[in-house]
Amino acid sequence: MVPTNAPRPLRVALGEDDVLLREGIARILVGAGMDVVVRSGDADALLHRASACRPDVVLADVQMPPDRTDDGLRAALELRRRLPGTGVLILSQFCEPAYVLELVGQGQAGVERVGDVATFVEAITRVAAGGTALDPEVVARMLGRHVRDDPLRLLTPREREVLAAMAEGKSNLGIAQALFTSLASVEKHVTAIFRKLPLVPADTEHRRVQAVLTQLRAGPPRR
Repeated sequence: MVPTNAPRPLRVALGEDDVLLREGIARILVGAGMDVVVRSGDADALLHRASACRPDVVLADVQMPPDRTDDGLRAALELRRRLPGTGVLILSQFCEPAYVLELVGQGQAGVERVGDVATFVEAITRVAAGGTALDPEVVARMLGRHVRDDPLRLLTPREREVLAAMAEGKSNLGIAQALFTSLASVEKHVTAIFRKLPLVPADTEHRRVQAVLTQLRAGPPRR
C-alpha cells in the first residue's frame, strides 16, 4: 500500500521518432519511478498531447517529423511557453550552440545524450527541480570554439575547470569530488568566478546559470 504522503512520480512527455529508442527510454524512465504520460514520434502530436497532460518535464529529440529540422526543440519550447515551469531536456548527440544557449538562458533546461542511465535520470530530476543539465560532450564541443574577446581571460586555470564543471550541472560538492579538492576550495573559486566575470548580484543559482552562459559563449582562450 502506497503511503498517502509519498511524493508523486515525475510526469514526463517523451518525443522521439525512433520507436525502438523511444520505447527504450520510456522503460528507463518507468524503471526509475517516473510516469511517462506522453510517447510521441511527431513534434506536432507531442505539443498537442503534452499541452493536455501538463508534464513536469518534456524530453524531445531536436530533429523530428513533420519537417525533421528542429521540430522537436520548437515543440518543447512552445510547450514551456504555454505551461511555464515545465522543464525541457533535449535528447541529442549533436546540438547547435545556439540551441544550448537559448535553453540554458531560460533555465530549467538541458541537453543530454542517453548514455549512462544514472546520469540521464539525474539530469531529468535536476531539470524538473528547476536546474540545468548539460552533457559533458556538448560542453566540450562548445568549448572548442574560439572568440576574439575572451571574457574569461581573468580566470585562473583552476577557476576555468570549476566553471566547466558548473556547465555540466555539477553542484559544488560534485565539483569538489570531480576535481579531487575540498568543498571550501570550490566555494572560494565559485565566488571568485562571480566576482571576476563580473555578474550582477542575484541569487546563487541564477548567477551559476549566467556564469555557464558566459563560458559557453566564449569558449577557451586562444593560444
